[in-house]
Amino acid sequence: MDTSNPGTLALLVIILGIVLLAIVGWIVYQKSRSRRLEKRFGPEYHRTVEEMGSRAKAEAELATRERRVEKLRLVPLESDEAARFDRAWRALQSRFVDNPKGALTEADQLVRELMARRGYPMADFEHRAADISVDHAHVVDHYREARAIALRDQHAPVSTEELRRAVVHYRALFEELLEVSEPAHRNARTVEVRS
Repeated sequence: MDTSNPGTLALLVIILGIVLLAIVGWIVYQKSRSRRLEKRFGPEYHRTVEEMGSRAKAEAELATRERRVEKLRLVPLESDEAARFDRAWRALQSRFVDNPKGALTEADQLVRELMARRGYPMADFEHRAADISVDHAHVVDHYREARAIALRDQHAPVSTEELRRAVVHYRALFEELLEVSEPAHRNARTVEVRS
């Protein structure tokens, strides 16, 4: 290529400028994506980076989770369903003193039932935790900790205090998942007010 020709030199400068702009744009996009994922996933973002050993791999995994959960049909509970779940939770808590292991098993089952009712797939634990992390990143650690204690208890008895902590961890997730849909008439009034 003849760079002594002013037209060729100008074309080369333009091409170089476009390449530099593309590189800067890509870097800005990546940083923006990283910030968005870190904000959305919170502690789960850092746990995934550590687990995968690479920010790029972790971000690809988190983005995959987002796409998978977007395809799910997650629904809030009707108020009567939420009340039923709430009563069931209160009942299991009241049985904890007499039967801590039974209460822990019930807590796990009730959380699973609530997740299924909301529309989460009930695959293996890691997939459930990954799906939960998309919209409930700040409580997914509670789910993991509760599950870890329950698994330890299956292999060797754990203390009543550990069982209590597991139920408390399950409760954090349970309360987060206990979303209630707004009645249709409330939505209609909101629309009327805004009009």
